[in-house]
Amino acid sequence: MTRTTPTPTAITPSTFARALLALATAAACAGAAAAPFEIAIMPSRFELSAKSGTRLGQSLDIHNVGSTATEVSLRTIDWGYSPEGEISYLDALQPGSCRPWVLLERKTVRLPARGKVSFRFQIEPPADAPRGECRFMLAIEGVEPAYRAAIGQGGASLSLPVTGRIAVAVYVLLNGAEPKLTLSQVGTHEVRGQRTPYVTVNNSGDAHGRLDGSLDATDAAGTRFELVPEGTPVLPGQTRQIPLSAKPASDGKASTPVYPLKAAGTLEWEKGGFKVNAEFR
Repeated sequence: MTRTTPTPTAITPSTFARALLALATAAACAGAAAAPFEIAIMPSRFELSAKSGTRLGQSLDIHNVGSTATEVSLRTIDWGYSPEGEISYLDALQPGSCRPWVLLERKTVRLPARGKVSFRFQIEPPADAPRGECRFMLAIEGVEPAYRAAIGQGGASLSLPVTGRIAVAVYVLLNGAEPKLTLSQVGTHEVRGQRTPYVTVNNSGDAHGRLDGSLDATDAAGTRFELVPEGTPVLPGQTRQIPLSAKPASDGKASTPVYPLKAAGTLEWEKGGFKVNAEFR
């Protein structure tokens, strides 16, 4: 039932490295006394289809890549993604949230050292659920031992400090919901002090969409490379400027493009693609 993100059968070192880097940062913010949070999750997100009144069961693998046993808590949270590409995590139940449809197997999981545990959850849309997209995050969090008893009692976990978090996005497309993307503009703007090409994309559908593919580009110095769109979601009703990044050459060396850039190719999405032939100045 997954749409575009199959569950991997192997964990690669690079996957672990990315997860650990992000979570080491979270642990540092929690304070020097926090226990290590060395957790990796597969898959990284769920993209599913379902119908109203049917139950959908899924599972994810939680890997402890550390040398000591640890315990994590699991809960659902709401989230938002702004047109500027900023994500927000929301503990409080939001209007229209589908989190009440979600049943978690348990609230905490004990992980052996360098071990793996499969965790199950279910989504059960009610019979009168309308066509649309159900979105929530599964938050896997490390917890200080002093707070474990409180978590076992229920909702108190919302205000507790954590040593780290991985948030796994779950998208459920109900009753045929789908994105409808259009590309309206190309240009450049400043991102963290660097000129960056972008394309403007509107989603008039009732489910999120993403860009894929690449453009063959040549800069003013004659250097050839690929422009690849950022793979973040465009939510229903959003218009976003999606950055295009220069893919390093075959030797692995990244170079700073010399403007203007000429680019052509196809940017793909779930239901089609956009032919692009443009100059970025």
